[in-house]
This record gives sequence, C-alpha cells and structure tokens, in this order.
Amino acid sequence: MNTTEHLGVLGEVTSYPKTYDPSILFPISRSIGRNDVLEKSGFDLSWVQGIDVWQAFEISWLNALGVSQVAMARFIIPANSPNIVESKSLKLYLNGLNFTKFDDIQAVQHTIEQDLSACVGMPVQAQIISLGSDELAIVKPVGICIDEVLNHQSDAVHLTDDVDVSFLKNAKKCDLKTHQFYSHLLRSNCPVTNQPDWGTLQIHMISSHEVDHGQMLRYVLSFRQHNGFHEQCVERIFADLMVHFKPNALRVSANYTRRGGIDINPVRVFGMQVGEIGRLVRQ
Repeated sequence: MNTTEHLGVLGEVTSYPKTYDPSILFPISRSIGRNDVLEKSGFDLSWVQGIDVWQAFEISWLNALGVSQVAMARFIIPANSPNIVESKSLKLYLNGLNFTKFDDIQAVQHTIEQDLSACVGMPVQAQIISLGSDELAIVKPVGICIDEVLNHQSDAVHLTDDVDVSFLKNAKKCDLKTHQFYSHLLRSNCPVTNQPDWGTLQIHMISSHEVDHGQMLRYVLSFRQHNGFHEQCVERIFADLMVHFKPNALRVSANYTRRGGIDINPVRVFGMQVGEIGRLVRQ
C-alpha cells in the first residue's frame, strides 16, 4: 500500500493511504456492546430496530481526467447488521479514494456501498451529496431541552466512574403520555483512543411512567467517563429506558459531533418509525 506519513501533534505517526484499499475497513461485532448491556441491564438487544447514519464531509476522488472531485455523503447502516465499522478505518478508507479515478458519481457510490456492506455484513446505502445541495441543512432538535434543569438545585452533580442507572429507577406511574426531550450534554469516551465524544441525545417516548428531567439529566451526565462506541451508548440508553419506563413506544437517537470529517448518528426504535435524521448545529 502506497502511503505518506504524517507526524501528529502528539508525536504519533499515522499512515494515510494514497490508493484504494477496502481491506483497511475494520469491522467490530455489535455483540460486544450488546452482551455488555445484557449483563448490566438484563435487556436483550438482538431484536432492536433502527439505523446508524454516518455523515461524511471530506469525500473526494478523481474523475476520468484526473481532476479532483469533492462532495459530502451519507452512509446508512442497518442496526441489525452483525458489525459496525471502526470510524478511523473508514476515514483512512475514504482517504484512499482521493487519488482513485472513477467514471462517475454512481461508480463512487457503488464502490463504497459494496465495501461497507462487506465490512458490516449487511447491505449499506450510500448517498453522495453535492456541495450545492440542501440535503444536509442544519435543523433543530425536537422537544424540551433539559440541560438547565439542575442549575437551581442544591444537590451537586458528582462525576461518576461509569453509567449510573439508579437515576432512572422508581419512576412514578401516571396516565399514558408522550415525553419528548433532548440534551446537548451527552459525553462518553472512545474505547479505542479514549478521546471524548460529544453528542445531542434526543428521546421520544410514550409511557405510563413520569419522567423526572432532573434525574434524567443526571443519568445522561453519568456517561461522561463511560467507554463505549456511539452505537453502544445509544443502545445502552435505549435498553435502560425500556427496562425502567416500560414504554409503549420509544425512539432514542444521538447526533454526535464530527471527528475526522465524519459524524455518527445512531437511532434505535420500538413501536415508532425511525424518521428523518437531521444535521444539528454542532455537526
């Protein structure tokens, strides 16, 4: 593989491919995170529905004349695929397209779909989006923002070592109602690099249990030192809500901020449609 080497600010050397190489893509079994959820919450995620939407902003290739082409892209991965793709390996794979010639956009799209599908073990949909398109226009999250509900409470929020599900326990019973709220304060750590991942969590739930926004925010904040991939964090939240609120319907999504030109947006649903996945202001 023909590569150039870049000395990073932390002194680490990273090789960036200059030729197309699908073998760079590194699969990670979804069962790793789901077995952990099963052990901690007793909830089986093997049936879970939803998608992971990856939005890429550094897509480039060469046309038949060798002229660089640039675009944006969306990759839609089914939640029931056996694997996810490790994000840095996807970045390096996309870098390998930068100096590869394609006859047209359709050829680029087909190649990416083929390679990602082989990696995750299920058909992946790729959308190549022109820079003039409004397909990735910025939208706002839906519902009530819960980020300031603790600002006037006397009890301080302590930094926990890991997720503290106790904040969700003993939710009071009520008449069936719809809860729709969000938080920009979801933070976790990448289990590979230990770097922080920030995201906006959105929850749409129909349940006969009350939602205490203060307790819910404390639960979200307890992810701050949790090590987990984006998809695994969303599935942990989904499982915990299913166990403690026994909803008639539930949608949990997270719009994570961009790293390496790519942001990841997992959505998990029960009794609801996946719906539109929008690009938020921090993306």
